[in-house]
Amino acid sequence: MKEIKIAVVGNPNTGKSSLINAIAKANLQVGNWPGVTVEKKQAKLSYKNYILHFIDLPGTYSLTPYTVDETITRDFLFLEDYDVILCVVDTTNLERNLYFVVQLIELEKPMVIALNMFDEAKKLGYKVDIKFLQDILKVKAIPTVAVKEQGVEEIKEALIEVFEKAIVPTKLPYGEELEDLIKTILYRIKAVKPDLERVSLAVVFKLLEGEEDLLKKLGIELDRREIENILKHIKTVHEVEFSDYLLDVRYGLATGIAKMVLQRPEIRRETFTEKIDKIVLNRILGIPLFLLVMWLSFKVAFDVANPYIDFLDKAINEVFRKWIEAGLSSAGITDWLISLMVDGIWVGVGTVLSFIPIIGMIMFMITFLEATGYMARAAFLMDRIMRYFGLQGKAFIPLLMGFGCNVSSVYACRTLEQEHERKLTMFIVPFMSCGARLPVYALFVAAFFATHSAEVLLFLYLLGIAVALSLAVILHKTYFKGISGPFIMELPPYRIPTFKNLAIHTWLKLKHFVIKAGTWVLAFNILVWMALNLPWKPEKPEDSILGKTGHLIAPIFKPLGFGDWASSASLLAGFPAKEVVVSTMAQIYGGDVEDNPQEELSFKEDLKELILFFAEKTKEVGVNLISTFRIVTLTAEVSEEGTGILSELQNRFTPASALSFMVFVLLYFPCMVYAATVRIEAGSFKFVCQIILVTFIVAWIVSFVVYHLARLIL
Repeated sequence: MKEIKIAVVGNPNTGKSSLINAIAKANLQVGNWPGVTVEKKQAKLSYKNYILHFIDLPGTYSLTPYTVDETITRDFLFLEDYDVILCVVDTTNLERNLYFVVQLIELEKPMVIALNMFDEAKKLGYKVDIKFLQDILKVKAIPTVAVKEQGVEEIKEALIEVFEKAIVPTKLPYGEELEDLIKTILYRIKAVKPDLERVSLAVVFKLLEGEEDLLKKLGIELDRREIENILKHIKTVHEVEFSDYLLDVRYGLATGIAKMVLQRPEIRRETFTEKIDKIVLNRILGIPLFLLVMWLSFKVAFDVANPYIDFLDKAINEVFRKWIEAGLSSAGITDWLISLMVDGIWVGVGTVLSFIPIIGMIMFMITFLEATGYMARAAFLMDRIMRYFGLQGKAFIPLLMGFGCNVSSVYACRTLEQEHERKLTMFIVPFMSCGARLPVYALFVAAFFATHSAEVLLFLYLLGIAVALSLAVILHKTYFKGISGPFIMELPPYRIPTFKNLAIHTWLKLKHFVIKAGTWVLAFNILVWMALNLPWKPEKPEDSILGKTGHLIAPIFKPLGFGDWASSASLLAGFPAKEVVVSTMAQIYGGDVEDNPQEELSFKEDLKELILFFAEKTKEVGVNLISTFRIVTLTAEVSEEGTGILSELQNRFTPASALSFMVFVLLYFPCMVYAATVRIEAGSFKFVCQIILVTFIVAWIVSFVVYHLARLIL
């Protein structure tokens, strides 16, 4: 089977990733704001006698890069080996997208244009003469609606056709002056590199523009003084730099093509997006509406997730645990191995996994806001505020992504043009509350703040943002000095995402948590179990290695209200991964709870009990959603007698110290995966160490203040 390697490119927000997902059923990240695709992602599928190999490149408006991810796209298109370009354009903004198409044509590669969002263009009254567009450019142009998987088969056929027939786009007319320059440069290149078979027009223009970094990678270098002499005529006659002159010529071509193939309605009506933006982007109402949207998102997430957390907790820590323990005992497994597998692995990882509903729902709500186009508005609203803190609105995007995962936020920092802004944003990303911290919040909120769960979580999220921005001011004035670049962002039209897309992209975000639970969390839980049980089976947990270490560092946390060995040891165990905090507590406090007498096992009764409990909790979800302003707890209610980990927390913490503990978890270093990512992106281990030190100091100070204020209020 022949393999066709396809470079998928386009402006941001044209639906590239959505189209690949529709074509290849590949799980690629989708969002409605610039910067979501910061790495080259791939997807393959077999079609007829071909393997279609798609490479999704970061969105860019031009092949002259200003950001790291734009450089990735340019370098791939100029340096890598591929067969066909699939350019995805937004049909509702055809003229602007054609400017990029003009640059791609200069690469002289077979190309297919996907006229995406074609249905939206029709609704606006636009008419596109597709046949005329194909005749002018000598490319295949296919109307598509990626979210509805329309045009998918036609795209596949077009890709195969241009590949087999080697259809190269037509050479556009650049005018006599530029044509003469092109011929001169081609002649000089042939003189210097006679072995070169072909030099594309795009490379010629890069030589004239002087993109030295790319030219070195291509191995094509001409005397710059010689090129300046060639360009002297352009500068003298037109009184502009060559790059500006070329930009005008390209825009002229794009505008001319658009006028020939695109017909707009004579009377322009106000769009639905414009009507909504009058309210959402209002200078007075914008920020309060943003806070309201975030609060409602948290409330819906809690109301839906809470009952299912109860269900998973019962299934994992009661029913399944009982059967696993009985099965291992009947198999003659030794006591220490049973303890490792049940207390160390099953209880530890299982406790973390029981919080999948709340994490999944938070991810679902964030994905929904991204897909509708609201998140781009949030960044726009925050630009004015963030400039007071030495950042621009675009930095709000990676910070917002930090609510899902701090690691992906670091990659999203590539969209920032200024190096000082990139590093500053990486530095404050840990204060954004990632999904790994949610199990800790869920546990403590259930024990101490059950009737105010949404308010407490919103407080933690807003506190993280406030601390991050406050630290940004200090660092901007002292360490990361520089002027913030201009904030330019496209606001995509509001769209209603399909449930299928929401489900796929929520799973992509949730998958990171699940994989982490099965790898990092599993490994650290085994280490915690060993530290808690060595020397073997100590009389008291505090006599173990973990207990003695907890006692050693406990004085550091005593001023924060939780200076006992167990909480200190849990924070230490959570340094590599925050999920381990809860699982460590489950192991420590689980050891304090007396074992229940051996029950008679009945698979039928246990299954019946779980089904009835699931039905009861599903009914509870409906009740929660119907009761508009009712806030529910995050986990199972604690019985009067108090059992398990919740009662242990209530015995060892006060509401003030519980809030202080959650604040410390919010603000101290997120995880080792984040550290490794920052080390790669910033290229400095010293930078990582500075972040570790600063986050610990900030977490201690803020927790101290919160604890003593909370003692006066709670």
